[in-house]
Amino acid sequence: MSSENSFDIVSKLDLQEMNNAINQAEKEIATRFDFKGSKSSISLEKEELVVISDDDFKLQNVLDILQSKMAKRGISLKNLEFGKVEPAAGSTVRQRIKVKQGIDQDNAKKINVLIRDSKLKVKSQIQGDQIRVTGKSKDDLQQVMALLRKADLSLDLQFINFR
Repeated sequence: MSSENSFDIVSKLDLQEMNNAINQAEKEIATRFDFKGSKSSISLEKEELVVISDDDFKLQNVLDILQSKMAKRGISLKNLEFGKVEPAAGSTVRQRIKVKQGIDQDNAKKINVLIRDSKLKVKSQIQGDQIRVTGKSKDDLQQVMALLRKADLSLDLQFINFR
C-alpha cells in the first residue's frame, strides 16, 4: 500500500499581528518629536492600509516606522502592494497599500511551472487561492519547499497541512 504525502502552499497575512504593528507604529508616531502637531495616521480598512500624513517626507517616515514594526512582528513586506501617493483633504497626502491574501492565478501558474521543471516526483494542483502538492516521498516534498523558499517570488509563502 503506497501512501501519498501532501502539503498546501498558501500566502496569508496574520491580520491580528498586522493590527498590533499598526498600533505600535501609531504609538511611536504620537510620541515622536518630529511628528508633534502632525496629521499622520495609519488605518486598516478591510484589505487595504491607508496612510495619511502632512507631506511626502513625513509620509515616508510613517511608512518606515510601520515597516520596521511589521518586520519586528514577522510580517513579510512582500504581502504589501504600494499604491501611488495622492493629495488628500486638509493639505495632506495619502497612500493606499493593498494587503495581498492568497495566491493569485499568475503566481500559482509560476509556482506550478517551477515545481514541474524541478523534475521531482510530485504533483501540484491549484485549489482556489492555494496549491496542493502531493508525492510519495516526504524528501521530495521537502525539496519542493526548499526550492520555493529560494525562488524569488513576489509573495510570502507558507507551507501548511504537511501530512
